[in-house]
Amino acid sequence: MKRVVLTGIREMEVVETKVPHVLKENDVKIKLTTIGVCGSDIHYYAEGKIGTQVVKYPYPVGHECSGIIDEVGGNVTKVKVGDLVVVDPSVHCGECDQCLQGRPHTCRKNKFLGCPGQLDGCLAEYIVMPDFTCYPVSGKLNSVQAALIEPLTIGVYTVNLAQITNKNISAGIFGAGPIGLSVLMKLLSDGISNIGMIEPLAYRLKKAGEIGAKYLINPEIEDVGQKVVEQEELLLDVVFEASGEQDAVTNAIKILKPGGKLVLVGIPPDAQYTFNMDLMRRKELTVINVRRQNHCVEEAIDLVVSGKVDVEKMVTHNFTLEETPVAFDLVEGYKDGAIKAMINL
Repeated sequence: MKRVVLTGIREMEVVETKVPHVLKENDVKIKLTTIGVCGSDIHYYAEGKIGTQVVKYPYPVGHECSGIIDEVGGNVTKVKVGDLVVVDPSVHCGECDQCLQGRPHTCRKNKFLGCPGQLDGCLAEYIVMPDFTCYPVSGKLNSVQAALIEPLTIGVYTVNLAQITNKNISAGIFGAGPIGLSVLMKLLSDGISNIGMIEPLAYRLKKAGEIGAKYLINPEIEDVGQKVVEQEELLLDVVFEASGEQDAVTNAIKILKPGGKLVLVGIPPDAQYTFNMDLMRRKELTVINVRRQNHCVEEAIDLVVSGKVDVEKMVTHNFTLEETPVAFDLVEGYKDGAIKAMINL
């Protein structure tokens, strides 16, 4: 089968390798149909690492995917051959303290698709996964929607962590990439409409406006604090940081009202932020960190099936598996109005 591997910084190759087979009774073989290019994939592509997770070449990345069940183990009952499935890329042990506390996303033995030292990525024609990672959606979603459920779950979980109980709150989002837009779509589906999007790329700001952001701010040509005050004199209740940029964190602290919440979902390239602790302390701000998603796959599927969220609105480009290097170069360089690139097999 064909597989795409990283061979160096900004270097990829399409290689031939053996088709994987089902070896465990609870495993399934999946023929991939659609794969999304994620921001974390781009970190591995452009930097060769995310924090302490360092790529050893050659290595196949990729974790957002959908596919058709091609083979099942003897104990599999959740899915059957021929099913279109959403694939949750996280494989937890089910036995450690975190799993037993309902936190499989922080499992002590967690293995994640396309994460160095854990599982090979899904940029291939076939993968084998445990059956519990697969959610059948035949007749409900198409393969592109199914592949986009994974990034949408991050947005769903991010908003859920903020524990918003009042639909009339004021919110801001830094970063109109796939995760920021997923946060926006989840907020809107919850009936929260007073949302500002802060993003330096004009085409991404435009997309956020089309989806439903109430007001748009370009931090490169506008004063973020001033523009927010024009909309909300008392500042914002919650800010979602989905860009991974230090300037965004600095501005977020300024535009949050006392008692506000800062939700961090973006990944900083240098794996660290600097906070103005004097301002944070005086405002008594709450900082919430997001680790992937927890028990949000079914909610994300329901949001798309119901029509409350049109997840395909973030898709801007489509490529074949052989064109994956072109897709990564385009997304990494923010070229040609790229927001979400999909690989179709």
